[in-house]
Amino acid sequence: MQKQKQTYIGKVEIDETLYPGKDLYTDGVIEDRLLEIVKNYPESELNQVIEESNDWAILYHLSHVRKNIIEWLPISKTDSVLEIGSGCGAMTGTLSTKAKKVDCIDLSKKRSLVNAYRNQECENISIKLGNFQDLEKTLTQKYDWITLIGVFEYGKGYIDSSQPYHDFLKIVKRHLNPGGKIVIAIENRLGMKYFAGATEDHSGLFFDGIEGYRNGGIAMTFSKAELEELFSITGFLKRQFYYPYPDYKLPLVIYSDDYLPKVGDLHTQQNFDRMRMSLFDENKAFDTIAANNQFPLFSNSFLVILEGE
Repeated sequence: MQKQKQTYIGKVEIDETLYPGKDLYTDGVIEDRLLEIVKNYPESELNQVIEESNDWAILYHLSHVRKNIIEWLPISKTDSVLEIGSGCGAMTGTLSTKAKKVDCIDLSKKRSLVNAYRNQECENISIKLGNFQDLEKTLTQKYDWITLIGVFEYGKGYIDSSQPYHDFLKIVKRHLNPGGKIVIAIENRLGMKYFAGATEDHSGLFFDGIEGYRNGGIAMTFSKAELEELFSITGFLKRQFYYPYPDYKLPLVIYSDDYLPKVGDLHTQQNFDRMRMSLFDENKAFDTIAANNQFPLFSNSFLVILEGE
């Protein structure tokens, strides 16, 4: 039996029992900068730091706009949450204010330290370091909500399987309470921005997802039809799609099948982290898509809520 290795940053518990000893996923030296920032600046001053830094990584990891993707969810103070791939804590603090308990899982110690320092006053957060496939076997409770925000696309890195994405969902489902929900935020590989000239978010290659990821890579995203089929095969018959705009990373609006964008509603383009081409007017193309009621197929990102039995 492995001896538990637990430490605390403020009130946040960090469990390193299954940590492999080095971070297997990192953005490099920018993570040191992020750690320095959260140690020295309160949440109320992060927007000023972001503005002054002019750095995509700092914007992405620390922006308060990130939380828009989950802030509206009906999570209550009686609910328990499992956050898979919690990273630098962009969602963790918000989940903490909404839920009774938040258990985080992440591969990276450096990112988890950023998370812990950022949320060190929260008494209901614990962070487990290690690969999900190893850590999930140690989970002793079930959860009302399980989140995979920008995580599901990395399924083949988490799950050693011939069908990693199917098995990822099946494993996660085992940890749901009756009526519990899984929240997935992921890019649409047929998103309008990729046709218009943005590079694929993970590989940095033009048209990579559109062309079926011929070069392999560490991540894989899906179209709406592909996700629908995947969810059906894995037994999630109750699901609701939402459409964050411009995308799930920095969402300004979240549309639903009950309220889709109309002509003239879509007029924001975001591509802060990479150079991109401009092959056509993306906003005019979205107007055409909206007029033909096809926005769900070309939304840049999806937010999906899956409900267990």
